[in-house]
Amino acid sequence: MIKELIVVEGRDDTVAVQRAVEADTIETGGSAINETVYRQIELAQKRRGVIILTDPDHAGERLRRLIAARVPGCKQAFLSREETTKGNDIGVENASPEAIRRALANVKTDWATEEGEVTWADLMNAGLIVHPQASARRMEVGKRLGIGYANGKQFYKRCRMFQISRDEFERATEDLDK
Repeated sequence: MIKELIVVEGRDDTVAVQRAVEADTIETGGSAINETVYRQIELAQKRRGVIILTDPDHAGERLRRLIAARVPGCKQAFLSREETTKGNDIGVENASPEAIRRALANVKTDWATEEGEVTWADLMNAGLIVHPQASARRMEVGKRLGIGYANGKQFYKRCRMFQISRDEFERATEDLDK
């Protein structure tokens, strides 16, 4: 049984999570989260802890940012687009139980750091920003680091929030050009 409550977007996500692990979930009802759900997540965070597991699409990432901003200290689990895509549908409900277990085994804790070890210049030198294939490169590095896909600014913020060390970053980016 996973101690923390897992925040997902909907009922189908809950079913997928419960096929993979024994856990309780809080469903946001999609990206239009309301005050009642925020209060449930805040209470869950105080009593048991929270893991955010949303779809790797624009709406899911927006929801993840809203919850993390409102409820500090949440853990976050990430699934890649490849793991969650079925036809034209992207969602946690499409992920295999193995992919969900792997994401939950690699949760990241949301820490506000003073100065992140990974710098903006590191992202630039690795071709994760200001590069013709920056988006695809960030997707691959985000998968390797277990922090998911994000635009350049959000990727930098996640590296700092999750205290990604320069060594981890370098290992994740070292063979991108091969």
